Amino acid sequence: MIKDIMKDPLFLAQKSTDATKADQQVVVDLLDTLRANLDHCVGMAANMIGVSKNIIIFAIGPAQIVVYNPKITKKSRPYKVKEGCLSLDGERNTTRYENITVEYQDESFKKCKQSYSGFVAQIIQHEIDHCNGIII
Repeated sequence: MIKDIMKDPLFLAQKSTDATKADQQVVVDLLDTLRANLDHCVGMAANMIGVSKNIIIFAIGPAQIVVYNPKITKKSRPYKVKEGCLSLDGERNTTRYENITVEYQDESFKKCKQSYSGFVAQIIQHEIDHCNGIII
């Protein structure tokens, strides 16, 4: 189901809790909502649809990747960038890292570790910040 985008800064500033297999409906709603906004959005976190769970989703080309309980374990090459967000008006300055390594669980809750760089790394960092209650 396509959900409304959460814009309440007090809710968005709360740290999310770890996701479990019981949260799979949240992923369905997150996918539906991201797909409805793909013309101007490349990633979402569960709290953006009102659910405080550590779940993010991001688009790479035509694919949407679901990640449960992501944690950045390595980062390098910081840079400054302006970012927008569906939950906020306008753009804000922030620092991101060119290269990151993320430990997470996939859609089967299998533990994974993956390195990302460039724009995909930037998207993932933005969404993990959402999970940690960090608003750009």
